[in-house]
Amino acid sequence: MVLAASAPLAVVVALMPIAFAYGNGAGLPGAYFIAVLAMILFAVGYVRIIPFVKNAGAFYAYIAAGFGKEIGLAAAFMSATAYFALCGSTLAALAFFCADLFKTMTGMDTHWAVWGILNTLLIFFVSTRKITSAAIVLTLVLLTEIVIIVALDIAVWMRLGPPAFDLSDFSIPSVFAPGLGIALIYAFNGLAGIEGTAIYQEEAKDRTRTTKRATFIALLLAGVFYIMTAWSLASAVGSGRVAEIAGADPGHFVFAQANDYLGAWSGTMFSVLVITSAFAASLGLFNNASRYVFALARDRVLPATLAKTHPINHSPRNAAVLLGSILLIVIALSAASSLDPLLNVSPALIGIGSISLMLLIVLTSFAIAVFFARKGEISIAKTAAPVAGGLVVGIASWMAITNYSALTGVDSPVVNSLIWVVPATALIGFCLAVYLRAAKPETYKNIGASRVEGA
Repeated sequence: MVLAASAPLAVVVALMPIAFAYGNGAGLPGAYFIAVLAMILFAVGYVRIIPFVKNAGAFYAYIAAGFGKEIGLAAAFMSATAYFALCGSTLAALAFFCADLFKTMTGMDTHWAVWGILNTLLIFFVSTRKITSAAIVLTLVLLTEIVIIVALDIAVWMRLGPPAFDLSDFSIPSVFAPGLGIALIYAFNGLAGIEGTAIYQEEAKDRTRTTKRATFIALLLAGVFYIMTAWSLASAVGSGRVAEIAGADPGHFVFAQANDYLGAWSGTMFSVLVITSAFAASLGLFNNASRYVFALARDRVLPATLAKTHPINHSPRNAAVLLGSILLIVIALSAASSLDPLLNVSPALIGIGSISLMLLIVLTSFAIAVFFARKGEISIAKTAAPVAGGLVVGIASWMAITNYSALTGVDSPVVNSLIWVVPATALIGFCLAVYLRAAKPETYKNIGASRVEGA
């Protein structure tokens, strides 16, 4: 579920070319390696706090347990914002590829906003229904995505041979080249969904053992997959030219390599699978955001009307209506501003979402260490490892924030000021918790509480 919702094919096709172009170029595989290493250190402590704080809120609950309810509620607001922004970013890329495939098949040009609106309505419709076969569908999509990407990696290796895979792509000068901060945003974006294992812990037979295994298996599989694919794509066109070639036409960069190394049939396959992959990711991120809004409303932190569910399916309908409406407004405003969905809208929103998730990982890392230190359980696994991981992610977060304008790719002060959404949402959550502590102590008490459905 975690791997399928992260949409690996959509990451490779839509985000990796932009990371090559705006990031550190051929050093991108090394950026993924740094991200994987940091997330492994984080996960060492993350899996150890899960048995103590039984809450599907994941980051939000763990931060509340370590740093208190005020910072915990700030994290909850950041989480909802992060998932919503990432949903909007993925939806913009999805709209681009839908319009592109439609033109390929019919020769007719359609505005990307049309596909954005249609997909938003479809996501809303599906999110308010019960889909018992979701796991099976996601698994089939995931396996198909992985097979075709691995086939491309093998084809590059078979044609060019080992000498074409330059080990200097992992050297310090290459990895720490200008644009590393941008590259790390995209690298962490592909890995930051690790908290999903805790979200699903209530459905596991053996919560402690299964969640721990799933966390590391998902992280290692995704990490190796992205590192090898980034290295293969750089080798396919030449490490010295990959940034230039990917930047010239990022939307078709991977398609071009697939046509060259696998044949014309693969281009069509990629075009279809990237749409299903992006739709699955958009749906998953939309569901995550709507459930955060629903949970906060159910605890009376947000207006109670947002906690109302579908009368038959019991899905968070009102929360979905709110978020779906905001998505439609974002699409309309972006279209009116003549923004490119892949080069402007997607990077701007992915910046908000990714930076929020990166900061949440930092907070969670230190919260885990504080939680165990208070219990007198100081060790490499419970305190040192998460702190080390948090420091690496913290440095990456700072690099990402200071390079935000390069990430968006535009000079618009409006687009580049969107980064202030991150501290603004955190401040709102913090101030609301302070108010609840004084005015509504019963509501305040529920913030970050350990709750397991059916327990």
